[in-house]
Amino acid sequence: MTRRLECRSRSPEDTRAIAAAVAGVLAPGDVLALSGDLGAGKTCFVQGAARAMGVTEHVSSPSFVLVREYPSGRIPILHIDVYRLANLQELVDLGYEEFLDPKQIVMIEWGDAVGPLLPADYLQIEFHALGDDERMIELIANGPGWGARLDRLAPSLNGFVER
Repeated sequence: MTRRLECRSRSPEDTRAIAAAVAGVLAPGDVLALSGDLGAGKTCFVQGAARAMGVTEHVSSPSFVLVREYPSGRIPILHIDVYRLANLQELVDLGYEEFLDPKQIVMIEWGDAVGPLLPADYLQIEFHALGDDERMIELIANGPGWGARLDRLAPSLNGFVER
């Protein structure tokens, strides 16, 4: 059974708060695959997680540069946006295997597009627009490590979890 949490965000601030809670359970080597339509909140989520982890740099979408690094937090973050890539080989050619450094956290926007390249253990985050600024954010455990972590995370998301 796949473990998942559904969270309702009513604003960008809520999205950042949900991300900050998730950041509390992140560890070096983690991979997060974020998916959802344009403007669904993926970068906003990365901003919230990065801030909660102590990142001091401005966090922005890597859409045009593909990869941004944020080394200033408690764990370095690599923020990748694969929206503009035509195929998986382009990501491999960029050095994807080297991006999966066990000393950093990797957050991939449009992560559903690179499914075959994702490790066995990762957190899938799906954004569904519900209207205006309201979003359903699904946190989906993939692999043995994330199910238990979602259980630990659930209490800190109490105000956002849909029952």
